[in-house]
Amino acid sequence: MIESIIENIRHEYHSSIDTYSQDVMVAQIDLLLNYSNRFYNRQFIARRTASSDLPVKLEDLLTDYFDNQNDLHMGLPTVKYVSDKLNVSPNYLSDVLRTLTGQNAQQHIHNKLIEKAKEALTTTSLSVGEIAYRLGFEHPQSFNKLFKNKDPSFAARI
Repeated sequence: MIESIIENIRHEYHSSIDTYSQDVMVAQIDLLLNYSNRFYNRQFIARRTASSDLPVKLEDLLTDYFDNQNDLHMGLPTVKYVSDKLNVSPNYLSDVLRTLTGQNAQQHIHNKLIEKAKEALTTTSLSVGEIAYRLGFEHPQSFNKLFKNKDPSFAARI
């Protein structure tokens, strides 16, 4: 399919130029891009059963990460870190999550951070700064900014 489209583009390119040459080439390129998108997105449909447990695995990984104080010395988990642990590429992880949940990997990490922060704020007497450090933030201001952006109604209550 792709080779056929490329051959059509090549043929049009080497043909005599007329008023429709540019439109025909643009249409062929558009078709090529549409097929590329189709083939790219098919992988998520074809692998749906294999990738449908990826959000659960990510959730378990993040829970273990935040519950294990030894891991927090490494700082906040990155998309690269979690994708390596899940044996997938960062882009694939985000694309699968976006397809299945509507959120990319970074958003899932932030949501887990907010969940853990809320839990600590409501069940301990730790200060916001102490919680930020325990969750892996180097600076409490970064934590405050993330928290206020993700959950302003809860952030206003603390």
